[in-house]
Amino acid sequence: MLLTSRFADGLAVGSDLVTNAETAVRQALSGLSAPPDLVCFFICGEDPDDVSRAGLRVMSMASDASVIGCSATGVIGDGQGIEVTPSVSVWAATLEGARLTTFALDTLRTDDRFVVVGLPERHPDDHAAILFADPYSFPTDGFVERSQEVLGDLPLIGGLANAIQGRGAVRLFADGEIYTEGAVGVLLSGPVNLSTVVSQGCRPIGPTMAVTAVEDNLLLELAGQPALARLEEIVSALDEDDRDLVASGLQIGIAMDEYAERHERGDFLIRGVLGIDPEREAVAIGDVVEIGRTVRFQVRDAATADEDLYELLDAHREEFGRVDGALLFSCNGRGSAMFGTADHDAVALRDTLGPISVAGFFAAGEVGPVGGHNHVHGFTASVLVFSSHPSADRPYDH
Repeated sequence: MLLTSRFADGLAVGSDLVTNAETAVRQALSGLSAPPDLVCFFICGEDPDDVSRAGLRVMSMASDASVIGCSATGVIGDGQGIEVTPSVSVWAATLEGARLTTFALDTLRTDDRFVVVGLPERHPDDHAAILFADPYSFPTDGFVERSQEVLGDLPLIGGLANAIQGRGAVRLFADGEIYTEGAVGVLLSGPVNLSTVVSQGCRPIGPTMAVTAVEDNLLLELAGQPALARLEEIVSALDEDDRDLVASGLQIGIAMDEYAERHERGDFLIRGVLGIDPEREAVAIGDVVEIGRTVRFQVRDAATADEDLYELLDAHREEFGRVDGALLFSCNGRGSAMFGTADHDAVALRDTLGPISVAGFFAAGEVGPVGGHNHVHGFTASVLVFSSHPSADRPYDH
């Protein structure tokens, strides 16, 4: 457990989740120099009833704070990741003067659409919202992608919760209540200094190209040529290692700034390549893009993901200086599956940002802003960084 004055975290691993909850809360709270204002917690357990009991225990021990949490298939805390093992991670923060508004979201079905209810009222000094959602019951993709319509430029950061038993076993927690569907979160407002880092972990291959013909999520033409022919041309020019990466999971990047002179790594919103249509010489992708948008094919591997995260965190440190706490939402496809260790992303934050308090969970999809817009990602590390020294002229950056 890492001690700080305004931010602290605790981690407990063992078969008894309630005992883990008590231990992790005590560790986190003992690291603070004042009572907590915000507590976030994450629970990995086999039995959803045990997860519920552990969540209730965390909330009862931190009842004077704003508290949110969720179940997961793995948790992050104390500088390490724990996957598919009974464990509880707790992160606590003293945010003097900040206004924290917890919320629970639900959906109502109308004749032709879903309506999300439960959003808190917006204020000019709102800076960001943390969001944990049940991927089986809440339309996270649609809500996040259209969030600007109702939330303006408010950044959303968080992840899709999960459970070892999957559908029906997800548990969400907010201020003493347990939710088995929907989403929960907290809106952070007032004098609190926040910034975000979203590492998509991809490397471009081939040239940037304009979309010149498209139908729904099918790319028909790129730079005036059949999309499949363009892709085959790019792959044929790769070395054997990169061809293997293409075969294991090709991605495509959608440029976020059409007016940039160059589009390199980090300038794209990454989406998966879902397949090809040989008859139409088309490429299917996991998004819908308009004619005229700039795209570039991408590959992802452990080395690229490692380099991308470290570069982004180093750049963050150079721009923003000292930070003391962070919440980390890593894809459950990262960790040991990608890096051979569940600790990779947590260690990267400590390596670059210093001995800060970090906690979070391995998510079934990550939420974070790219290019000033909120998106749901895959294979991403999304980070919300807290500074203990707010700037009077820059209360929020992302």
